[in-house]
Amino acid sequence: MADFTLPCLLQWMGGGFSQRFLLRQTLWWGLGGAVFLGACLTAWGRAEQPHTPASTWKPGPLLQKMLAGPLSNVEEIVFAVRVPGRDHWYVTFGNYSDDSEYPRTLGFKFEDGVYWGYGEGGRLCALNLRTGAVRVLLDDPRGGVRDPQVHYDGRKILFSYRKGGTHPFHLYEINVDGTELRQLTDGPDDDIEPTYCPDGSIIFCSSRCKRFVNCWYTRVAVLYRCDADGKNIRPLSSNNDHDNTPWMLPDGRVLYMRWEYVDRSQVHFHHLWTMNPDGTFQTVFFGNMYGGVAMLDAKPIPGTNRVVVSWSPGHGRPEHLGPVAIVDPSLGPDNQAAVKILGKGRDWKDPYPISEDCFLVAHPRGLFVMDGVGNSELIYELPPEERAKFQCHEPRPIVPRPRERVLASRVDLTKPTGTLILEDIYQGRNMAGVPRGKIKKLLVLKQLPKPVNFSGGMEPLTIGGSFTLAEVVGEVPVEPDGSAHFEVPALQSLFFVALDENDLSVKRMHSFVTLQPGEVTSCVGCHEVRTHSPHVIRTDLMALRRPPDKIQPISDVPKVLDFPRDIQPILDRHCVTCHNPDRREGKIDLTGDHTARYSISYWTIRVHNLVSDGRNEPRGNRPPYSYGSAASRLMKLVDGSHYGVKLSPLELKTLRLWIDTSACYPGTYAALGCGYYPVDLPWGDLGQRCGACHVKEVATPEGPKKMAVFNGGFPGAIEPLCNLDRPEKSYLLRAPLAKSAGGLEACGEAVFADTNDPVYQKTLAAIEDAHRRLQEGKRFDMPGFRPNRHYIREMQRFGFLPEDLGPNDPIDYYKVDRDYWDSFLYQPINTSGLATKP
Repeated sequence: MADFTLPCLLQWMGGGFSQRFLLRQTLWWGLGGAVFLGACLTAWGRAEQPHTPASTWKPGPLLQKMLAGPLSNVEEIVFAVRVPGRDHWYVTFGNYSDDSEYPRTLGFKFEDGVYWGYGEGGRLCALNLRTGAVRVLLDDPRGGVRDPQVHYDGRKILFSYRKGGTHPFHLYEINVDGTELRQLTDGPDDDIEPTYCPDGSIIFCSSRCKRFVNCWYTRVAVLYRCDADGKNIRPLSSNNDHDNTPWMLPDGRVLYMRWEYVDRSQVHFHHLWTMNPDGTFQTVFFGNMYGGVAMLDAKPIPGTNRVVVSWSPGHGRPEHLGPVAIVDPSLGPDNQAAVKILGKGRDWKDPYPISEDCFLVAHPRGLFVMDGVGNSELIYELPPEERAKFQCHEPRPIVPRPRERVLASRVDLTKPTGTLILEDIYQGRNMAGVPRGKIKKLLVLKQLPKPVNFSGGMEPLTIGGSFTLAEVVGEVPVEPDGSAHFEVPALQSLFFVALDENDLSVKRMHSFVTLQPGEVTSCVGCHEVRTHSPHVIRTDLMALRRPPDKIQPISDVPKVLDFPRDIQPILDRHCVTCHNPDRREGKIDLTGDHTARYSISYWTIRVHNLVSDGRNEPRGNRPPYSYGSAASRLMKLVDGSHYGVKLSPLELKTLRLWIDTSACYPGTYAALGCGYYPVDLPWGDLGQRCGACHVKEVATPEGPKKMAVFNGGFPGAIEPLCNLDRPEKSYLLRAPLAKSAGGLEACGEAVFADTNDPVYQKTLAAIEDAHRRLQEGKRFDMPGFRPNRHYIREMQRFGFLPEDLGPNDPIDYYKVDRDYWDSFLYQPINTSGLATKP
């Protein structure tokens, strides 16, 4: 393991707290995965026959008590047996994006050019709670079985099944006696975690969304629906990251976990949401303000308004492991006192509530019953020869159950848009101090999905900031009374920035909203308060005096901003004359020369905090004018007050929109996983020359560490000091070089008397080597660049590059990205049931 963790540590030296946090967590799982891999390689073979207890088996005292009470009508429970995941909680299906160290360590097998996140072998079983006898309904030694749910009539079971020798999971039904296995869905993508709906439809999670996790190597699954026979599949969610474990609530809503982050921490917010079965009215059920837990497998407790949930700690553990918790939403959607942890132990999963004092729970050891205070009792474990490889999952009672309330559909599939009504933008959390009339419009942005991803970090999109690109959709007006009324494109992940009379950001949304076709919904205000008592509904909103506004596109600025293409020319025209390697006025260099991963100017803007962009931090809902274009010093440096530098209106708009779309470096996801050319500096020699001044003790999450600190930048961030386009102009060389030799002598005295100094020459040679590799390998903003083979493979699988693409055929990756993003635009259905163009 040390052989691959050391390079990772070196690569992350320049990262901030959140990057190092993720690295530490990722390495922990990697070590655990390696241990589990070793166990799997030495595991015993499967038993030929299912384990059936001896005739002397009888229920334990806790189970006996429950069989006389809440379980009195339950004879059998269904459960799945399969190989548990060994990566993050969501990596139990699909392929990894590449063949680097993490996929090789955590993946189960290499087939069809990629590593896969699932193990082989599984079965669907029924356990008799009174006799201990086990019936096998389905057994596939090379397949996978998961997510069973019993139908309302108690006669059939819906589950997800991957046939041996194939990759995708699909939805199946089987009778409770093991007869009439029926396949409901098909195709190249995975369909998992299905739940029956009272109107006869099925809601499930699927990788049909064709996207990868924003901060990992694996596929995403979001919510979809289909008819009872698997037909008429359509998406309900536009999430960039995972939706998980949907389940019906008694009032007819769907309860599920939503993991998302729009310019906030990647590892903190995976909380409970609800939607109607048609996808409308997506809103928070519990959480979304306080991070640090993944709320999975939530289900309503019969006869109460509470839910039971796997309270998986931190970013969530593999297979959703964690304490069992009871959540009471009546105390408010973010009240931490509403959570009650049952008993001891952190290795529970898949809780199923029978009553508030009776739960079926899975554990790596087997199946248990648990009471309302956390007392537990083992009721089934696998045969000894299987325990090293397989685990039991998802116990559910095989009994009829009442249907939930059926909610009338609010969608109109013939329409390409939904309608959003904002009552009063000045009402909400953290809006104090914004005078009425100050906000003039909303900037409408869209979070763009990733067709591939290659790390746990945000590089090369940003330095410590956003993980995704954002598209400028357009603008809509806000009335003097704070109201707005406008149409939005259906099934898109939209978020908003409130703009003042100067088009500067007043307030920003750190989540996203999705509307279904034809849906009409509303919100009270900006970051509306969900714990206030109902107020008098205003019926005279100015925005409702006319039909809904159309979003006005911004046609003179690219929809997706690209720093080298769109921002660097502005800096070249107005800033580089003074801020270049030779003049460095104010110790600033704003040239677009390449560094190992970014550019000199992009690093300079970040190191000197010239923009307030999306940070990977566990918070959102910041105070007015504290974020984005209004809080960015760069905007003030180009308003004419800084040595007369004044941008044209178009340049100013371009710069402002680049900042408010999270100030990303590339404008294409083809940049992911390539274009990195690190410099192998002669650290021993440099340390002897420069260590006395530049090696300092720096506080890190792991404690104080000694790091190289230059130019007041990030500890360990040497990248902006190395110029890969003009190596001799690198600040790392020019700062210690004597002025008489053409240097800056910025250290107070000459460290290098001339360019013949051996350490100077070794350092120059290292930077020149990276320069040569850059010229050969290219970057997205250089002529001749070609995306890496993994981007090409996934875009071919998704249908956006031809299968017969030659090794030297040109690729317009900006167009490929655009075709990919536009494929998610909702296509309205006409009255004959055929899709039409919007």
